[in-house]
Amino acid sequence: MKTVIVTPRSLSSGGHPLLEKIREAGYGISFPAPGAQPTPAQLATVLDGAVGWLAGVEKIDAALLAAAKDLKVISRNGTGVDNIDLAAAERHGIVIRRAEGANARGVAELAFGHMLAAARRIPLSAEALRGEAWTREKGFELEGKTLGLVGCGRIGKLVAHFAFAFGMKVLAYDPYPDYAFALSDSFKWTTLEEVLTGADVVSLHCPPRPDGSAVIDALALASMKKGVIVVNTARESVVEWVAMKAALDSGKASWYTVDAFDREPPETYEIPRHPRVIATPHIGGFTDQSIDRATEVAVVNLLASLAEAKA
Repeated sequence: MKTVIVTPRSLSSGGHPLLEKIREAGYGISFPAPGAQPTPAQLATVLDGAVGWLAGVEKIDAALLAAAKDLKVISRNGTGVDNIDLAAAERHGIVIRRAEGANARGVAELAFGHMLAAARRIPLSAEALRGEAWTREKGFELEGKTLGLVGCGRIGKLVAHFAFAFGMKVLAYDPYPDYAFALSDSFKWTTLEEVLTGADVVSLHCPPRPDGSAVIDALALASMKKGVIVVNTARESVVEWVAMKAALDSGKASWYTVDAFDREPPETYEIPRHPRVIATPHIGGFTDQSIDRATEVAVVNLLASLAEAKA
């Protein structure tokens, strides 16, 4: 029987009713690492006979793709495909499908939650009380502050809507700006440089640069306002940690928040342990609604591409 590899942790840990559509279409399902992000070695054990891959954020490199002799389609249960060697996939004739926008609401709400938590110093206050200490640190209100969006697609646009409800101004940079999206005079499409220099809070909704380098490095941080909050619900590698740590330690940045790590769980916990970091274990799209939407789109895309491959 031809098989479909299923690797997103939200699906591999306990399954999902929508996966039955794959079985009903005549395919078996392989879970190489139930409930965990699979290693290359674990993935290698399920490649034989696999024609489809319902993929998460695990790295899918050229070596794996070369070994997947029968693979026809990789269907992501999210939008990002920076974890996939796209050039190698094209060489092998493997179709890449994305569940665009399916988890946008969940990620946008988490990004704004991170922003509020940092602005009001919620983690620090909660941790102090847990230790029976009455420690308060003055925060700030979002009204009148400027939010800078680096990447303003579906997620960024939702974050912009939330920001306006709080009375914020919004500066947005995107390599493909949607000029039809302009909610009010408080919204402006602009350059990356102006976003970084003008924002009190910078929220990242972009992949790393094509060469893999960070978007937020020492030079970018040096251009930002003193006390800036940086919210990263995109990818760990979008931010250069050494530079960010230096900015946090010096007070240049007041808080850094991060939800997605290059390896999950992370290989070290240096970033989450920093007292000025709010770190969550990739929960942006980890809601009932986002999982259902993303799974439905990913399964439909997967089966449609497999049907086309048979035709």
